[in-house]
Amino acid sequence: MTALLSGVSFTKASACGNDFLIMDGMHAPAEIGDFSRRICDRHQGVGADGVEWLFPAQDADIHARLFNADGSEAEISGNGTRCVAAYLCSQEPRQTVVIRTGAGVKTCLLTSVNGTHYEFEIAMGEPQVDAEVSLQLTSGMVRGIPVSMGNPHYVIFVDEFAAEWRMEAAEIGRHPAFKYGVNVELVRIDNKSNIEVRIFERGVGETQSSGTGSCASAVAAIAAGRAESPVRVHTPGGIQIVRWVNDVFLRGPATLVARGEFFG
Repeated sequence: MTALLSGVSFTKASACGNDFLIMDGMHAPAEIGDFSRRICDRHQGVGADGVEWLFPAQDADIHARLFNADGSEAEISGNGTRCVAAYLCSQEPRQTVVIRTGAGVKTCLLTSVNGTHYEFEIAMGEPQVDAEVSLQLTSGMVRGIPVSMGNPHYVIFVDEFAAEWRMEAAEIGRHPAFKYGVNVELVRIDNKSNIEVRIFERGVGETQSSGTGSCASAVAAIAAGRAESPVRVHTPGGIQIVRWVNDVFLRGPATLVARGEFFG
């Protein structure tokens, strides 16, 4: 007789190719980081860029804790937050979703829905833009703009995406200038309204997209006078729209992909 398997339920969602597993915090093990790393493994697990663990919140609809694919905890993901909003809307139809993150409470406004495909605009808060910082890398000097969207970013303007950009981004992510690591964005300016971005995320590596990375890239471009709000941010996974009027607002899709159980 075959024993019945019992696992932990998950929902998988994707926002411009940036994929997340959404899981009920009541099932979170004591070693939540290690479990998150195992389930995010693309060969031995389900596969994802991170896990959004959901817990009750007194000041929001839900409290979402984000764990990266390497098991480290991050403050926030704009795309992950949008995926959580899509999940909650699938459970109970609503026009706004309020989510507590490690970077504060974020409000998601539903702008359209078609089956399991949702679009939201999120109020991401006020960014912090610092003066340009130069870093010495193995390959030479690089200059970039530090931007905080509640999590740290380092934005570099480039004419083209060099073949070795991933190696350089990984080195920047480990640079002692950033005590807690940093997300790295390379930005190529198409025109005042469109930028193309490549993303190397702390705790994950290269990703197809990033919500906070798109915001940081657009904010840096606007602050440098290279772009004007609103900005269409083009990544390998799709397009998001960022507008900056005191606070930053991020607009983009989130699609529920699958539900299942993880036995690991």
